[in-house]
Amino acid sequence: MDPLLQVGKGGITEMVVSQTDETLEARELIKCRVLQNNPEEPSVVAAELAERVKADLVQVIGRNFLLFRPSKNKPVIVLP
Repeated sequence: MDPLLQVGKGGITEMVVSQTDETLEARELIKCRVLQNNPEEPSVVAAELAERVKADLVQVIGRNFLLFRPSKNKPVIVLP
């Protein structure tokens, strides 16, 4: 899985939050990357972004992290 979003030296801006929100709605599970020029720790950036978009932080490995949030528009499958 390739990272769909990158957080650069500007940190978590409103543009990053809105892009993350839209991508989570479309895909539910996304991989993101914190670039080398960002001075913050990747785990801090991941936790803050997850909180702002109301998603679950699945894991942080190095400078990459996974976010999950169920889509509001996709049907729920009920098993018999």
